[in-house]
Amino acid sequence: MIYLTENKIDVNYLLDFVQHEEAGAVDIFIGTVRSKTSDKKVVRLEYEAYDTMAIKKIQEIVSQATQQWNILKYAVVHRKGILQIGEAAVVIAVATPHRQAAFEACKYIIDTIKANVPIWKKEVYENGEIWVAAHP
Repeated sequence: MIYLTENKIDVNYLLDFVQHEEAGAVDIFIGTVRSKTSDKKVVRLEYEAYDTMAIKKIQEIVSQATQQWNILKYAVVHRKGILQIGEAAVVIAVATPHRQAAFEACKYIIDTIKANVPIWKKEVYENGEIWVAAHP
C-alpha cells in the first residue's frame, strides 16, 4: 500500500494492514511535525507533491527494499497540505521475518524517499517561511 493524502494518517490501520503470519517483526517509522528547527519556532508545515511521480518513485524504492530485506507486507503513506505540530507527516510500516531486516528496510525507505521523491516541504515560522531541502 502506497498513497499520498491530505487526511490524518491512521497508524493503527497501517499496523493492522502489514500484519503477516510469517513476520517475526513489524517496524513502523512515523515522521512527525516538530515545533522547532534549529533556533526557529515552527508554526506548521506545508507539503506539496507531484503525486503520480511520487507514488511511482516510492514504489520503486519499496520494490528495491523488498528484494534486499524480504519485506512480506508494507505500507507507505505521506501527507500533503497543511500539517500542524505533532501530526504525522509520513508513516512507513514493514513486516519482515526478522527484526534487523525490518529496522534496516524502514531506514532505507525513509532516507531514499527524502532524497529522491518529488515531495516538497515548506516550514512556516512565526516570522517567515522557507522551502526545505531534504538533505541540506
